[in-house]
Formats: sequence, C-alpha cells, structure tokens
Amino acid sequence: MTGSDSPPSRHLPSGVHAVVRPGCALLRLETTESREGVLDGAWWPRSRDIGAELPALLSALTEHLGPVSRVGLDTAAWQGLPTRIVVDDRVVHIDSFPVGDDTVLITRGDQDLFSLMVVPPNTTPEAAQAAMAQAVRAGNITAAEQILIDTGSGQVLPD
Repeated sequence: MTGSDSPPSRHLPSGVHAVVRPGCALLRLETTESREGVLDGAWWPRSRDIGAELPALLSALTEHLGPVSRVGLDTAAWQGLPTRIVVDDRVVHIDSFPVGDDTVLITRGDQDLFSLMVVPPNTTPEAAQAAMAQAVRAGNITAAEQILIDTGSGQVLPD
C-alpha cells in the first residue's frame, strides 16, 4: 500500500492521550448537512450516576454547540435518571429509552442531533483511548457497540 492508500489512523493526535481520562469527552462536531460518519464524538464518564456526570458534559457541549435542549439516554444504563436537569441556568429535557448504553443523543434546538459513544466508566485507559479515537475519526461508519467490542472497551480496571 502507498501512503495515500493506507487505512485511517486509529490513534489520537499527539498530546491528546494526556487528557483522555474518565470524565472527558472527545468531540468531532460538524454542524453542516454534509456530516459524515455515525458518531460525532465519545464520552468516558467516571460513573453511572447521571446526576454527577451529565452536568459537566452538557456544560462542555454548550460551549461548543450553544444551548442543548434534549438528551437521550438508556434507562437501564444510568442510576437515578431524571426527566430534566438544569445546566448553566437552562432546563435540559432527558428522554429515556431502553436502547442500550453505548450512545447518548444530544439535541440542539429542534433538529440538530449529535450522537456520542459512551465508553463504560471502568474501561482501561488504553481501551478507552482506542475506542474514542475510532469514534471521532472522520468518516467512521462503525456503530458504537462494535467499536467498544473491537477495542476491548468491555475490559475493566481491576478493583
């Protein structure tokens, strides 16, 4: 293969590894109609306590997207799932569905929808970094569930 025919990198850019840790999100948010790929980013929460985890994510997203109006989450994957939460003095509605815990859907306004892969909280740093790198790769067409399987993100840190 020549350099131009090589597969896209599954590695994060230099320096990003230092910031990839539980509680962070990597985003590749393109707001044009020509968005490519299945996922717009990845989030690695520290726990399954949505009251503790979601406010920081929504504050960070608001900095990049503007006000977020809704969040879609899996009912079974989170502890204490409310119907709404106040972040930065704005009410954000929370929709819950029994769909699997590998994504969170973020709605800005009435129609802009962003999908973030959720890396399980106790995932090893190496597996989380690999999964997040794949999720934010431009043109990624692999579903979140498959990325988590392929990168071993079901492997958890020992207690």
